[in-house]
Amino acid sequence: MKAVFLVKEGNAAQAFEIRETAKPSIAFGDDILIKVEAFGLNYADVMARHGQYKEAPPLPSIIGYEVVGIIEAVGKDIDQNLIGKRVVGFTRFGGYAEYAITKSFGMVVVDDMEAGIALSIATQYVTAYYMAYQATNLMAGDKVMIHAGAGGVGTALIQLCKLKGCEIYANAGSQEKLDYIKKQGADHVINYRTHDYAAEINKLLPEERLDCTFNPIAGSTYKKDFGLIGSGGRVILFGGSELSGTKFGILSSLNFIRKMGFLLPIGLMMRSKSIIGVNMLKIGDNKPKLLHKCLQEVTQLIKDGKVHPHIGGTFNVADVAKAHEFLGSRNSIGKVIVNW
Repeated sequence: MKAVFLVKEGNAAQAFEIRETAKPSIAFGDDILIKVEAFGLNYADVMARHGQYKEAPPLPSIIGYEVVGIIEAVGKDIDQNLIGKRVVGFTRFGGYAEYAITKSFGMVVVDDMEAGIALSIATQYVTAYYMAYQATNLMAGDKVMIHAGAGGVGTALIQLCKLKGCEIYANAGSQEKLDYIKKQGADHVINYRTHDYAAEINKLLPEERLDCTFNPIAGSTYKKDFGLIGSGGRVILFGGSELSGTKFGILSSLNFIRKMGFLLPIGLMMRSKSIIGVNMLKIGDNKPKLLHKCLQEVTQLIKDGKVHPHIGGTFNVADVAKAHEFLGSRNSIGKVIVNW
C-alpha cells in the first residue's frame, strides 16, 4: 500500500514522503482493517510535525488519528457481517495510509455520510462531547469560554454547549472567523489578535465569573482562564498549541511551563475551582467503552441534525503538505481532510 510518512520535523514541504509500505494485517481478535477513502487532520498532527507531541511514534512514521473507508477484514472476535460496511474509525497513529487498523470500540458505521462530516466525528466531535458531556456536566445558563472557536473542536464545542443551553463566549483571530462562530451559536465573540480576551470578558461580566473554559492553547492563557472562572468553575485543558512552532527546544518548553506556573491542590480546594486535563489517546487506551459511547452518541446527534460539522478544506493526498500548512496557519475553519 501507499502511505504518507512523516520523515522530518519542521516545514511541511520537506516533512512528508509518500512511500510504498507493507499493508497492515489483522493481529488481534478485535482488529478491524479499513480500506481508507480519506483521513482527517488534527492540530496534534501539526504538533507531531514540529516534534512537540510526545505520544507520536519515532521518525519515520505514519501519523493520523482517524480514517473513513470500507471494512475489508476483521478479527475472529468481530461480527463478520461488518465486512463491506463504510465506517469512520479512530487510529492510534497510522491514519495517513491506504489501509489502517482500528478496534471495535473505535469505529462506527456511517453508511453514505459525506467523508468530511464522518471524519469530524472521530477526533473533534468526540473530544468536544467527552469534555462537555462527560468530563464535566454543563447546565443550562452556564457561562463558558471556548478558545479557537472556529477550529474543528471549537465548532463542535459551540454547537454542543448551545444544545445544553449555555451562554457562550468564544474567540477567534479574524472577522471571518468571528462571523462564523457567531453563526454556530456563540453569544459573545472576541478577536484575540486585537483584544485581550480576558479583559473583554471582565468587561462583559463585571460582577460574575465564568463556569467553564475550554482551552487547547495552555501556556500564558492558562492563568488568564483560571482568573476568569468563579467558585465551582473548571478550566479544561486539552492541548498546548502555544508551544507549536517555537524554535528553542527545551528552552521553549521550560518557558511554556513557566508561564503556566505551579498550583497547590489546597488552593483549588479553598477556591472551589477545578483543572481538568484531557488526552483522548489515554481515554481510548484506558476507557475504551467510554470512547465508544461518545462516538455512538455524537454520530446519532449528527444523523438527527442536532449538530452540523463544517468542512473547511479538502485536499488530495499529493497535497498533504499544503493541507498541513493550511491547518498550521490557523486560517482554517472547521475540519480539514485529505482524500486518497
